[in-house]
Amino acid sequence: MSGEGTAFVYGTLMATEVFFSVCYGDKNPPQAIRDLHTFTPAILQDYCRHRVQFADYPAAVPEPGHSIRGVYITGLTDANIEKLDYFEGSEYERRTVKVQTLEKSGSGEKEVLGTKMSTSVYVFLVAAALEKREWDYEEFRREKMQIWARGDWTFDDDGKAAVSCPV
Repeated sequence: MSGEGTAFVYGTLMATEVFFSVCYGDKNPPQAIRDLHTFTPAILQDYCRHRVQFADYPAAVPEPGHSIRGVYITGLTDANIEKLDYFEGSEYERRTVKVQTLEKSGSGEKEVLGTKMSTSVYVFLVAAALEKREWDYEEFRREKMQIWARGDWTFDDDGKAAVSCPV
């Protein structure tokens, strides 16, 4: 598959604390682990990011004329991808897409479209569970991030991530 070792993320995984918690079980792993990955802003064209009913996480679905700003991640191992597949569960399907990175212009202030890259994205499969409004990353960071970045992930039999609660 082209784009191996990379993924475009557009929801909770954009927060490196969540990404590292899922892939390494530690929201703040040693610098050597952090250095294995790059996180670059990117745009996925012809998809829209919706809220999922009764959930903190979003869904990406094909919608011509829309775009999603997310993060292009490199340095993924087969083990990382397996953990991401498990985290996303059966409601999502990993597909190969093209994203365009965002780069700083000469002045460093303005972002411009950069290189097109082939990568994987998790596309939501349950259209009936979508809300009409777009999922908001800043709202997630303000209201839910503390729960999602605790670093004590467990997985249920359906492969959905859950935070284990102390007894």
